[in-house]
Amino acid sequence: MIFAQVDTAPKRLDDHLPYAGEAAVADVRRLAQALLGTRVLHVSSTPYGGGVAELLHTIVPLMRNAGLDAQWFVMDGAPREFFEVTKKIHNTLQGMEDDLTPGEWTLYGDVNRRLAAVFPEGPWDFVVIHDPQPLFAGAMVRGLAAAGGKAEGDRWFWRCHIDLSTPLESTWERLHPLVNQYDGAIVTSRKYAREEVAIPVAEITPSIDPTSPKNLPVDRGKARAVLSGVGVDPDRPLLVQVSRFDPWKDPFGVIDAYRIVKADYPDAQLALVGSIALDDPEGVRLLDDLKRAAGGDPDVHVLSNQDGVHAAEVAAFQQEADVVIQKSVREGFGLTITEGMWKARPVVAGQATGCRLQIEDGHSGYLIGSTEECAARIVQILSHPGLGQALGHEARETVRRRFLSATHVAHYLSLFGQASGREEKA
Repeated sequence: MIFAQVDTAPKRLDDHLPYAGEAAVADVRRLAQALLGTRVLHVSSTPYGGGVAELLHTIVPLMRNAGLDAQWFVMDGAPREFFEVTKKIHNTLQGMEDDLTPGEWTLYGDVNRRLAAVFPEGPWDFVVIHDPQPLFAGAMVRGLAAAGGKAEGDRWFWRCHIDLSTPLESTWERLHPLVNQYDGAIVTSRKYAREEVAIPVAEITPSIDPTSPKNLPVDRGKARAVLSGVGVDPDRPLLVQVSRFDPWKDPFGVIDAYRIVKADYPDAQLALVGSIALDDPEGVRLLDDLKRAAGGDPDVHVLSNQDGVHAAEVAAFQQEADVVIQKSVREGFGLTITEGMWKARPVVAGQATGCRLQIEDGHSGYLIGSTEECAARIVQILSHPGLGQALGHEARETVRRRFLSATHVAHYLSLFGQASGREEKA
């Protein structure tokens, strides 16, 4: 078991100018001046699948382009059983009633101890440990380094991408002492900041990369060909939810809403599009369950990366969707919401905090609290094309102002500058 370095494709801040604007890019360069040459280490569980990996494939090379020595390492060789345990930790941190067994906690600790022994060698100026999987390993290394006088000048952050507002106490009691071993914590919303965390807490919202294949416009003919290639009729109404195959995304509720919509729009189609991540064994089981729940309906398409649906195909589905759905009951943020908004599509989303962080109800999308309300908003949008266009326009502007990669990197650089006392002086 080792930590493996992830090779990321080069990215240039200048390529973000047409999307984020001159002021946002200039802000990154200004903040970077005080941090030139500093070494930044990001540690996560997997190099692909899920929002964290997607974020790091952009922000790490952009940090490099700004003049920092940014690196990204992932856990390599951890047993499948470990990821079963960490998915259970993830779910219980979001409120699921499912206590971990003593054996599961032992496995979590044993794997992290082995990882701590092979932690990437520094020195590092800033270390960012993402989510629960490597949390314990990072806490151990941070504690040992500090005790041995080797952490002078280092700043260690635990970056939590999970909704921590209502965690299962038995899980949180195990983890928050580990969090307090760090110099600071980073959350997506202040609503996730727990009083048990005694270290400084910063708020940084995630982002999408407007230059990535998933977020660039797709030629209309090519997009329609993608849909036709998997059996979707591009001339009929299309509802799309893009997400991990995860119960928190409520994909079964999406199928139920689609069936209600069918009463008004019998030609409506539904596409549930997702990926199977290396650190999410639960996703495979849910994918199979969803295919069974579709019940042989030819207008319900359950598609994944195993079907050849990758970034370009996801972009085509989002772009051609009449309505983008994200019916989440818990959502740390929800990058697929951001993606749909960026493509100027009307989005109907659940009341999870991550959805409410992005959507102003009735202005840049709709927030719904039930399956019936979800279906009603979809029918409303399908019945009034001008409404969908207006919602989509406001949605794209919201993303441009708040949720693009340049702004995301600027937030990290501001945090690093404040933590090290090297803030750039305007």
